[in-house]
Order: sequence, then C-alpha cells, then structure tokens
Amino acid sequence: MKIVSRITIAFLLLMLMIGQAMAAGSKKKVVDRGITDQDKRKAEYIYMQAQVYKAQDSIASYYDLVKYAYELDSTNTAIAFYYGYLMVLKDNSTDLEKNRGLELMKRHVDAHPEDYYETSYFSDACMSLRHNDMGLQAIERLAEINPTKTEVQMRLAAAYVRNEKFAEALKVYEKIEDFEGKSVEITAYKAALCSQLGDTIGAITEMRNLYNTAPANVNFNLIMSELFKQYNMQDSAIYYLDQAQRLDPENGNVYFAKAQYYDEIGDSVNYDKQIYNALVSNDLPVETKLDVLTQYTQTQLIRNDSTDRVNNLFKVLIEQHPHEPKVHELYSMYYSTIKDYKHAIEEIGYEVDLDPTNAEAWQRLMVVNIMDDNYAGAIKAAEKALEYNPENLDLYRYIAPSYYQMKEYDKAIVTYDKALTLVDSTKNVELYSDLLCGKGDVYVELGDSARGFEYYERSLSIAPGNTGTMNNYAYFLSLCGKNLDKAESMAAKAVYSNPNNSTFIDTYAWVFFKKKNYDMALLYIKSAIDNADSPSADILEHYGDILYMTGDKENAVNQWEKALELNPTKEVLQRKVLDKTYYEE
Repeated sequence: MKIVSRITIAFLLLMLMIGQAMAAGSKKKVVDRGITDQDKRKAEYIYMQAQVYKAQDSIASYYDLVKYAYELDSTNTAIAFYYGYLMVLKDNSTDLEKNRGLELMKRHVDAHPEDYYETSYFSDACMSLRHNDMGLQAIERLAEINPTKTEVQMRLAAAYVRNEKFAEALKVYEKIEDFEGKSVEITAYKAALCSQLGDTIGAITEMRNLYNTAPANVNFNLIMSELFKQYNMQDSAIYYLDQAQRLDPENGNVYFAKAQYYDEIGDSVNYDKQIYNALVSNDLPVETKLDVLTQYTQTQLIRNDSTDRVNNLFKVLIEQHPHEPKVHELYSMYYSTIKDYKHAIEEIGYEVDLDPTNAEAWQRLMVVNIMDDNYAGAIKAAEKALEYNPENLDLYRYIAPSYYQMKEYDKAIVTYDKALTLVDSTKNVELYSDLLCGKGDVYVELGDSARGFEYYERSLSIAPGNTGTMNNYAYFLSLCGKNLDKAESMAAKAVYSNPNNSTFIDTYAWVFFKKKNYDMALLYIKSAIDNADSPSADILEHYGDILYMTGDKENAVNQWEKALELNPTKEVLQRKVLDKTYYEE
C-alpha cells in the first residue's frame, strides 16, 4: 500500500482537538497509573473517525488516526490489529516494523480466532513475510471453528497449496465436496493436486467422475480434452473435442479449442480451418474473436508466415462487425508490426471515424504517421483530434515534435507554450520536464543555444532523472564543443539507464569523438549500430566520421555512402562521399 498524504481541513481540526485533549490531560498523566476509561473512550472515538478517512481513501489520515488511537489504548486488540496491519502494508516500513506489526495482529487473532476477516488478513500478512507456518495455523484454527463454511475451507486449501502440502489440500477439497457436491471448480482443483502428487490416474478419475454426471455437456467435453492434452494423450483429447462438436456443431469455443489442438500437433491446415470457423461463428462474442485473431496473428508473425491468411481473416471479421472500432484497432496494430504504415493509417482512420472521441486512437494515428515520416499527416490528425479532445495533454507530446521535424519552429514553440500552461508541474512532473526539453530543442535549432540550454536546465531541475533531456543536452553541447565533461557525464547517465537505446549510445559515442577519444567513440558507435533495428543516417554518418579519424578511411566512405542513401539531400554528407574526406559540420 502506498501511503499518500491527503490531510483535509476536517482532519486538521480533529488533530487539533486531540492535541488540546492531550495538553489538558498531560498533567494527569504524571500521576495516572495506566490507561484510563477516558483514554479508552477517546481511542474508540478516534478509531471510528479513522474509518471515515479510510472510506474516503485518505490513507495517510487513516493511518495517523489509527496510530494515535493505539497510543491512547494499546489494550484494544482491534485497534492494535489494524495499526499492526498498516505497519505491515506501509511501503517504507522496516523489516523490524513489519514484524512488530505482525505481533500486534497476532494478539487480536489469538484472542478472537473466530474473526474471519482479521484472521484472513493476518494469514496473508504472515505469508507475505514468509511466516508460512504461523499463517497456516491461524487459518487451520478458523477452519476448525467453521467446518462447513465453504469460503473458509477454500482459503484453508489455498494455504495448504501455498505451503506445498498438496495431500492436505486434497483432503480439504474432498471435505468441501461432501457438503457442497461436485463442481467444475473443485474438480479442477482436485485434478491439479493429483497431478502435483504424480497421480495421473487420480486426476483422470476426478475429471471422468465429473464428466459422467453430464456427458452431453459441451464444456465438460472440452475440459476432458484439455486434461488429456496435458498428459499428451492426443487421441483421447481429439475424441472429446469431436464429441463436443457433435453436441454443438456451431459452437465457436469448440472451434477455437480445436484450433489450439491442431496448432500444438503442428497441423497448420486444420489450424487455419478451425480459426476461420471460430471467427465466422455466431456464438463467439467479438471480444473473444479478437483474442482468437490476436493469438493467430502473433503465431503467424513469429513464424514469419504469409500475410495473406491474416488479411483474409481480418476481412472476414470486418464483414461481420463493420462498426466495431476494436477490429480496426487490432488490424492497424498488425500492419504497424509489419511496418506497413500506409495500411495502418487507413485502419486507424476507420477507427476514429467510428469513435472520434477516442483520444488514444488519435494518438496512435499521429504516432504511425510519424513512424511513416509523414509529419504533415501527424499534424492534420492532431488538429482533428483536438477538436474532440481540446484538453488532452498527451496529444501535445506529438504535435509540437511534428512541427519541429517539419522545421516549423514558431508553431512548435506556440504549441509547447500552450501545453505548458495546461500541465500542473507539481503533479505531472515528467510531462512538464519533457515539454521543457522539447522547447529547448527548438531554440537550439533556431541557433539560440544559450536559451535552449536554459530550458534543458529547467527540465532537469524538476526531473533530474529525465534521460531524454540528458541525451539531447549532451548531444547539443557536443555539437557546440562546449562543456564536454558535463556532456559526457549526462550521456553516460542516459546510457546506463537505457543500455539498449541506440540513440543514447550514439550520443555517448559522439561526445567521445568530440573529445578526440576515438577508441571509446568506436566502441560505443558499434554498440549503437548493434542495438538499432535499422541504423539511422546520423548514426551511420557518425560511424564513418569515427572510422575516418581512426585511420580506416575506406570503411568510413562506405558508411557515409550508406548514410547518404538514407539522407540524400544532406550537403555535408554529399561532400564527404565525393571528396572521401571528413568535414566538420
């Protein structure tokens, strides 16, 4: 539990009243020989007030009042219990405090073993602090008091399982069956325990006994099939699947179960057939169909298989549910994964047409446009998105950087300023820091590096761990050739926090390059390339520059040529390739 400070006016007044009562009673305490009846009544009153704050989720206030109630009357085991429970739950409690809290909880449970909730909380707390035996004993006592209460017996069985006492847990489930009768849930637990105990026959017998109560039940047939699959008894598994299909030929769940079966035995033809049948079934809700299709597309992507079958299934689902935005959402995600951004943009377009208030969909539309280097498209989507979500801060994360990429710096600054007025810098520190960094980037590009660096400093002053700001600040310092030791320090922190980020590693390499430490620069630029899915023109150009300075001029030109293919309009890069020599930008 995270203790959050939310002190209300009412709480302050209550604490003031308590403080006055303490002051008034302080002289008496010198001669008092123990806890007075007045203290006990006051403790109960404060404890009741604490419950009000608990109901309002004012956890810090709740904790403070319970603590004070306990200090007034430590003999009240109910108050002591919840004070101890809060000590166990507090994130910043030491191990000593947590164990002290457990002792306070135990006092109440020992005095009132019949209290279901308190005993349950105590048992859970014991387990979390690795006092498993103590927690189990408390639940065993509670179960003895409530021999036919299913909820208690189920908790006892779970406690036995947690302590790996599988045979004891099995006996408890058998006891529950005696007064509750057979159920799918209990039978499944028993079968799983038999498996844990190595009793395959026992597990099958348990499931077969349940099955025999209703052999025409489709779900029972599916459960039997799943059990036999678990034991690699494929003939029996398919028998029950076929039986389920005979009982309900149009059941989408059966088609899906069969698809999983065929997938596991490597029969891709029948796998595709059953997936198709599941998706066209009228029984399966669209959410389940989306789960089916998600699993199917993931399988095909892992296998690097043809996209034709995936596209066909999406078309089938769209024909069935043309007005379901989530179908288009999944399809767009699939296209994005295979880097077909044009089709991904098209599908998200359908999605926002169906639900134009969906800010998250608009954000994805902007992001995919950016991934496609279509910054104009991203801005167009952003402008439309803001018509429906004018105060959505996350949209500004993409709008201003898009203006920046299009070199529309004035619009970028206006957008950053607007966003900064909407953000509460005390509550959304990370976003506020990111926006300040973005504004700094714009000023650096405008040639006003001093002002840009001021914004970087402001960004880091409120979020010292913002690695994005550290990276950008370090990179632009290196370009300016200023304060390279500071640049190296920031770049190092960014890389150590994000060791697989190729952009951050490239910055680190470039700082070493500017410091003429070419060996370290070469080490890190190679790491940047290794960590990049497809190295950018900037990284390849930097690699060429570093190779040139280490004397490997032939390979340097090769890297510049690769960079020029990605960025054919860059004049300095053109000169490097043409003259086969390094030019400082």
